[in-house]
Amino acid sequence: VPGFDPSLSMMTGITPINPMIPGMGLVPPPPPTDVPVVKEIIHCKSCTLYLPPPSTRERPPGCKTVFVGGLPENATEEIIQEVFEQCGDITAIRKSKKNFCHIRFAEEFMVDKAIYLSGYRMRLGSSTDKKDSGRLHVDFAQARDDFYEWECKQRMLAREERHRRKMEEDRLRPPSPPAIMHYSEHEAALLAEKLKDDSKFSEAITVLLTWIERGEVNRRSANQFYSMVQSANSHVRRLMNEKAAHEQEMEQAKESFKNALTGILTQFEQIVAVFNASTRQKAWDHFSKAQRKNIDIWRKHSEELRNAHSEQLMGIRREEEMEMSDDDSGDNPSKKLRVDDSALAAQAYALKEENDSLRWQLDAYRNEVELLKQEKGQLFRTEESLTKDQQLQFLQQTMQGMQQVLLR
Repeated sequence: VPGFDPSLSMMTGITPINPMIPGMGLVPPPPPTDVPVVKEIIHCKSCTLYLPPPSTRERPPGCKTVFVGGLPENATEEIIQEVFEQCGDITAIRKSKKNFCHIRFAEEFMVDKAIYLSGYRMRLGSSTDKKDSGRLHVDFAQARDDFYEWECKQRMLAREERHRRKMEEDRLRPPSPPAIMHYSEHEAALLAEKLKDDSKFSEAITVLLTWIERGEVNRRSANQFYSMVQSANSHVRRLMNEKAAHEQEMEQAKESFKNALTGILTQFEQIVAVFNASTRQKAWDHFSKAQRKNIDIWRKHSEELRNAHSEQLMGIRREEEMEMSDDDSGDNPSKKLRVDDSALAAQAYALKEENDSLRWQLDAYRNEVELLKQEKGQLFRTEESLTKDQQLQFLQQTMQGMQQVLLR
């Protein structure tokens, strides 16, 4: 109390406060009488007071029965049922003449609730007689009925698992082909209609093959089988038309690819021309050293890509020429003419290769001559320029001669 002087206790007759009195100091106040006492762990400075867990055996599989010991001698079966029916539905109580019994519940989880009651003291009414009190000890009981039911349940679960796996395997297994029906005139008439339908032709031709292999063809059914074979033969024309359509689509795709590749190659040529113009002295002197280095790298990279695309396009044209030469040789029945055509095609291809190489050399010489003219800045021709012009004229004449040979 604020302002209270403990020395006044002697004069006023007030007894001093004891810290161990309930409601004061360290000891908590006692709980009300109508609330059940739950013993908790008590922690002290140098020790700990705790309740050991009830000693129970290992739980048997499928246990639904508990052993209850320490019952009062005067406890009846009705009193036991009244206490333990709070844990769940009781199916049987087997009480012994001594102070124990066995209780069987309907479900397994009810046993855990009954185990919780182990350690409680039981008193009948308000009697203090020794025969009317006892300390309960609840433990798992190993009953044959529980074990048998658990085994039956496990076998049932195993059967369900096998059935589930079998259903899963059947679901994932590829479907079996349908059984081929036996030959009859009615089935043969239906099959003849299916052979005329493009969507059902594959299925129908399989049935026809099976019938022929079974030996269904005889004098009586020969005409009918002949008509079905004739229908299968008419299907060849549709297949050839379909193949021709696919080949035409492939040719169109090749042509579009060749045109796109030609456009790409043209753009590469323009880019390389830009780089070549940038490397000439008029523009080259105005770039810094780092810029010249980058331009040189870009020019080399573009030339490599240009050459690669050019080779790819030349390969496509070469294949087309070879196909055309093959077609021409296939149309000619004479073997000697085929050999001559193939030799001429090879010679034309060699001349074309040589013409391309000469053309590239001519472009290189032209670029070199222009660079030399710009570097020297001389109006008169020197001996070197004359030799270059002579080489250019010679190369031009050679190229013209090659073009005339190709035209022939």
